Amino acid sequence: MTRLLRFLLVIALLAPLPALAMTIERVTSPGGIEAWLVRDRSIPVVALEYTFRGGAAIEASGREGTASLLAAMLVEGAGDFESQRFQGELEDRVVSLGFDAGLDTFNGSLKTLAENLDFAAGMLRLALTAPRFDTADLDRVKARTAIGLRRAAEEPSTIAGRLWMSTTFAGHPYGRPVRGTPETVMTLDAEALRAYLRQHLTRDRLIVGAAGDITPEALGRLVDHVFAGLPARGEQVNVPDAAPKNLGRTLAVRRPVPQSVVTLGHDGLKRDDPDYYAATIVNYILGGGGFNSRLTTEVREKRGLAYSVYSYLSAYDRAGLMMGGTATENARVAQSLEVIRREWQRMHDEGPSESELANAKTYLTGSFPLRLDASNRIARLMVTIQYDELGIDYLDRRSDLINGVTLADARRVARRLLNADRLLTVVVGEPVGLTGAEEVPPDAIAGDPGRPSRPTPPAGGG
Repeated sequence: MTRLLRFLLVIALLAPLPALAMTIERVTSPGGIEAWLVRDRSIPVVALEYTFRGGAAIEASGREGTASLLAAMLVEGAGDFESQRFQGELEDRVVSLGFDAGLDTFNGSLKTLAENLDFAAGMLRLALTAPRFDTADLDRVKARTAIGLRRAAEEPSTIAGRLWMSTTFAGHPYGRPVRGTPETVMTLDAEALRAYLRQHLTRDRLIVGAAGDITPEALGRLVDHVFAGLPARGEQVNVPDAAPKNLGRTLAVRRPVPQSVVTLGHDGLKRDDPDYYAATIVNYILGGGGFNSRLTTEVREKRGLAYSVYSYLSAYDRAGLMMGGTATENARVAQSLEVIRREWQRMHDEGPSESELANAKTYLTGSFPLRLDASNRIARLMVTIQYDELGIDYLDRRSDLINGVTLADARRVARRLLNADRLLTVVVGEPVGLTGAEEVPPDAIAGDPGRPSRPTPPAGGG
């Protein structure tokens, strides 16, 4: 393929879709696999997104990092295609193929030009049903992963996130590192990857979304071709509900850096909670709205204490969290935390104002469609809606769900959701004047922080 032709194909593949009047079609393949589709014929691109329920939380103790290593290895050759040839063929046909593991999910994505879809689907099928796991490639990826984990373990943000998760979810799978540790990763072999693939990437856990230039009939044939060869049912692993522990503490990890990183949070709401939409509004006003948030106004604009300060809801299958964070000069950490906690508690005590509520609704309803500007984002949203069991008419109801939140609702949920006294705060750096903090040695932390459990919706609220 000439360089010019390849460049033109890449431009077409990456081009955003025009604004869509979202019509979701429920497709059931001849083999009985369900997929949700949003069709668009304006650009000859097809995106396929899919998720298997499970992720890192169902890994056996001592096998941490299995799902993430499997995700990396599934693009390292399959069938008759050794690693270099496999990836070369994808590049030549302008096929984007990738996998990723989170705490509760194992995710995959495929995006390509419509004319190359049959080839791309065949390569995806091989990756899922006939991965090679060649020894040299596996050793290389394991070594690369271990090096990356060791480097990440020196980063203040990774240390803070890891310590926060392992402290609040002590003794629960959520407290273990998603990507494992250098030690656990290096013990994994091809059989461990094949076992996870066989036991957990199964059709009963599969959720599929698609968008772009494809008919329902063609999508049905495609999902059968790709996924019908997977086992029908997987091994059942019970992950118990997780009640956050060790809240109301401040932990400090001393690192010789000019800025301290702060991660803080406490228990929150799961995605299926009836108060989730009110909580989304409260969070937007507190710290999720960027320059429109109270935290940014008080910490950055009025006092110049930090460049970035934020809050967010984090929903896992077995727990909900209300989180926040910042990074600032060591001399300003104590004052920044004082302001953050004061605003956290003020929102609990008073709730939002009428104007704040109205502005939040305007943003959360108006920005959402603007985020759906590419086929892969739309396909991922199809997966998210199914994963969270929101209903195929969710996009028609979403604005009403947000606009239906009253001021009384928002204030009630703010009292329910927020409590500054329950914040578990982790500070990594050399903070000055931070009183009451418990010192934690850096070598007590390993791995990476847990990532969001579900297929991530576009920004602007789920």
